[in-house]
Amino acid sequence: MGILNSVLRALIWWDGQTYGTQLFTSRHGEKVGEDDAGNIYYRNEDDSKRWVIFDGEIEATRIPPEWHGWLHKTFDEPPTERPFVHKDWEKPHQENLSGSARSYVPAGSIRRTDPVERSDYEAWSPE
Repeated sequence: MGILNSVLRALIWWDGQTYGTQLFTSRHGEKVGEDDAGNIYYRNEDDSKRWVIFDGEIEATRIPPEWHGWLHKTFDEPPTERPFVHKDWEKPHQENLSGSARSYVPAGSIRRTDPVERSDYEAWSPE
């Protein structure tokens, strides 16, 4: 790791864990588990604090529902000890795609690459 990367890591929190978080985690963190995205979840000895170290971009919507529930103490046991039961009708977890190239683009949007023929709309023109 170069000097520039070390300085950036010390100052920038949105692009990975800072040295402060790394130090706190190494001294007080007990690894609880990891999700499919590679995020690692920790708690302290008396379970008064729970936190996540993201693998990549720090974006809260990248946390699956079962781990979100554990982080916010909705569930006492982490999904590694008591697996979360998903309903048949639930869709797989997906991070928030707003503002990204993969975000939803409705029919008629100027951002749409494949124009959709619309029969339910007629443009108004003044007489």
